[in-house]
Amino acid sequence: MWILDENYKMAEKQTETQRENYKHIVRIANVDVPGGKQVKVALTKIKGIGAILADIICKLSKVDRNKKAGHLTDEEVVSLNKVANAPIEHGIPEWMGNRRKDYDSGEDKHLITGTLNFTKENDLKRLKKIKCLRGARHQKGLPVRGQRTRSNFRKSKGKVVGVKKKAAPAAKKK
Repeated sequence: MWILDENYKMAEKQTETQRENYKHIVRIANVDVPGGKQVKVALTKIKGIGAILADIICKLSKVDRNKKAGHLTDEEVVSLNKVANAPIEHGIPEWMGNRRKDYDSGEDKHLITGTLNFTKENDLKRLKKIKCLRGARHQKGLPVRGQRTRSNFRKSKGKVVGVKKKAAPAAKKK
């Protein structure tokens, strides 16, 4: 009985220290991620990082992916930051990057958060400026990749009926 009480007290002390070090919000790659979620799930809240990439980032930074993000130490957060900001430099294959053969530099990159938004906006501006078909369709708010527009994408056209049926002629009287 005495041994059980000692184990219970030790477990209680561990949970108290964990509660003291717990952070509700952890800042990784300049994004606030929730501390109550597992690290592999919390990393997916960063724009540009999906589930598979989050799992690989945890492995490369040697952080337990099932650990709650709120219980991460400062060293673990720093290592996650390094790998998340430059994943290709830390051993992630080039084909996993979201910016392969960049238009300006020609190198393979993986962009996240604000950089990703900025680059996407610049790409659209460039397409509109050179007046290619993709740019023109972006400007008009139409689908760019060959989808049909007769039945879908009606929200951008206002209150227009897609296809009207002919009115049935009145029945003839004898």
